[in-house]
Amino acid sequence: MPSTNEYTHPINVRSRQLDMPTRGVYQDDYDDKIKSAQLELERIQEEREELERKKRELEELTSRKRAFLSQQVELTEKLSSAITLIDRELNELREETDQIEQCRACFAEHLDKIQKHDPEKWTRDNLPEKLEKATAVTDMAADEYDQAAAYFEGTRAGGIFGRPSKAGRRKPKSQKNESEFLQQLLNGFAFNLPIIVLGAAGLVVYFMK
Repeated sequence: MPSTNEYTHPINVRSRQLDMPTRGVYQDDYDDKIKSAQLELERIQEEREELERKKRELEELTSRKRAFLSQQVELTEKLSSAITLIDRELNELREETDQIEQCRACFAEHLDKIQKHDPEKWTRDNLPEKLEKATAVTDMAADEYDQAAAYFEGTRAGGIFGRPSKAGRRKPKSQKNESEFLQQLLNGFAFNLPIIVLGAAGLVVYFMK
């Protein structure tokens, strides 16, 4: 009986089964790398957005700083100029206030002297003396009133004397002129009394004839 040769087809089942786990590991490793790369890209994008946000904030702060510096310079100049002008105005007001106060004191003294004279109480015997003194007082008061009105004309105090005051301030006079005026205002009797007395005496003598 002839021998029969058996053909055996090699089946590499075990080899394929061994390859499957290896390919799965590679796939998992690839997926992990892809995921890590995506996460890295997301992190980079977030950092980029954060940098852009900080850049915008810095630009806004820089713009605000420039605006502040510009306003600071402008207001510094305006306020400094205003303070200088205010100080100058206050000094002029103080000087004018001092002059008005002295003028008021002088006028109050004249008013007191005028009000002390009561013609109804004068007698024929003392009429010449009383009239002479009263006339000197009133003439002196009128003269100093006119001097003060002329001096303060055009100033804030101009309206006190029935003359329109100007909105602008008068040109400041020299300290010497102001001192001379105040000296005349406060010591008017010393300058004008002799003339007034002589004039009043002449009038008395004329009317008594």
